[in-house]
Amino acid sequence: MNTIIYTIICALVIAFVLGVLLGLFKKIFHVDTDPKVEKVREALSGANCGGCGLAGCDAFAGAVVKGEAPTNGCVAGGAACATKISEILGAAGVEVKPQIAFLACNGTKECALDKGVYHGVQTCKGAQLVMNGTKKCTFGCIGLGDCVNVCPFGALSMGENGLPVVDKSKCVGCGKCAKACPKHLFKVIDADTTGPVAKCSNHSDNKPQIKKDCSVGCFKCGICAKKCPAQAIDVSSGIPAVDYTKCTKCGECIKACHDKVLIML
Repeated sequence: MNTIIYTIICALVIAFVLGVLLGLFKKIFHVDTDPKVEKVREALSGANCGGCGLAGCDAFAGAVVKGEAPTNGCVAGGAACATKISEILGAAGVEVKPQIAFLACNGTKECALDKGVYHGVQTCKGAQLVMNGTKKCTFGCIGLGDCVNVCPFGALSMGENGLPVVDKSKCVGCGKCAKACPKHLFKVIDADTTGPVAKCSNHSDNKPQIKKDCSVGCFKCGICAKKCPAQAIDVSSGIPAVDYTKCTKCGECIKACHDKVLIML
């Protein structure tokens, strides 16, 4: 009986001593926090998506108060969030352009041929490491949904054609899909972008092989650039790149493209 009592007393004494020590350590090592950090943190979306380029909302709140991150850095929060942060910091408001993800590939299951049957870990990253993707087109979408799995907003889903589909009403342009895609097929563009854009990322100059691997791959004929009356298209990289400051959205390049690589946003 005495042993039990002594054990209880010792436990209480140890707990008391530890409590006192923890309290002392808290005071000794206390770091004052700028109250603005907590206010900014409350104004954020709370998605912890990493679209700001930092580890999460806490890291962004600290950085923006220190002036190390822009007040419009929270892509998930958008313009309303940027306005609140600017008010908290007493800074002038900045323009925030909504952004969305765009998949630069049109190689559906019907158009892009498979190399074979892949039995490994069912991730795009795994297939990329094992066999450089599942399709004969080494630039094409693997289609195992790594982008879908990392999207914190439910803005991506796999379509029946084997390609991911972006729900523009949910996408905030955080860029997580772009980082997850081992083929680097996603681009983050301004949501209000209008004009032609290429749905292909095949930069190979082996023209005969392009058509063997994918029936809708860009053939590198350059006719889109030749037919553009505004000279707004550059094909030097192997894929049509549109200068939207010159583009008049006339659609002549889309009409001229035999492979239907270009689409109008």
